[in-house]
Amino acid sequence: MMLPDLETLTALVRQSAEQELVPRFAACGLRFKADGSIVTEADLAMQQRLSDALAAHWPHFQLLGEEMSEPEQHALLERADHGLWCLDPLDGTSNFAAGVPFFAVSLALLVKGEVVLGLVYDPVRRECFTARRGEGAWLNGKPLERLGSAPTLALKRCLAAVDFKRLPKRLALRLAEQPPYASQRSFGSVALDWCWVAAGRFHVYLHGRQKLWDYAAGSLVLAEAGGHATTLEGDEVFRAELQPRSAVAALSPALFSEWVQWLATASAGQVTT
Repeated sequence: MMLPDLETLTALVRQSAEQELVPRFAACGLRFKADGSIVTEADLAMQQRLSDALAAHWPHFQLLGEEMSEPEQHALLERADHGLWCLDPLDGTSNFAAGVPFFAVSLALLVKGEVVLGLVYDPVRRECFTARRGEGAWLNGKPLERLGSAPTLALKRCLAAVDFKRLPKRLALRLAEQPPYASQRSFGSVALDWCWVAAGRFHVYLHGRQKLWDYAAGSLVLAEAGGHATTLEGDEVFRAELQPRSAVAALSPALFSEWVQWLATASAGQVTT
């Protein structure tokens, strides 16, 4: 199968975001969906814009978007073997609506149950993270360097990205009372979280419940940058399904091992040091 050209795809997403998202930033109405999450006219406009553009360039791939109904999404996943775009048109909608400049477009191509292409675009910083399975990951066309032999920080020296709201209560309390890292952030865009770990801006990552369109592209970026990730239960994070998944990640293998061990001990209710 000939995969879409990343340069063409990047240009398409950049232009769409500049025209549909940037002019609406902090200046459009919002409403609440049935699950309590926010949707704005920018989410809907961006999804329609990319749906039309992707179909014009690559008509043999269908598109699953966050703003579709769940029955539509299930139906698309059931026939996704020959290629399916997975789109979050605006990851970080709450930030976008409130005027917080941390949001992104997340787009992945799924083939036979795995992600083969990933793209995450931050229109505020004009940063585009891309990845192709087995070939590497890039930031604005420049390779994201793998960790290699670079020195690894101890967990206690690290900057962590942790979303507390969706974690098991016992684990969230232990992290709050006895944090094993130096400092913690939660910025509100899963797609960018993954990419910032891949770029070394965060050292460790933890999220208790993220959806397919949130993590599909970013998880490939991290994997192709040489990073490591599992669920809290130790399974692979990516599954071509709608059920939300937890995520534990780090770029360094040694740091990932230390992070996973600490979380397992804390989750079991044991005293950590």
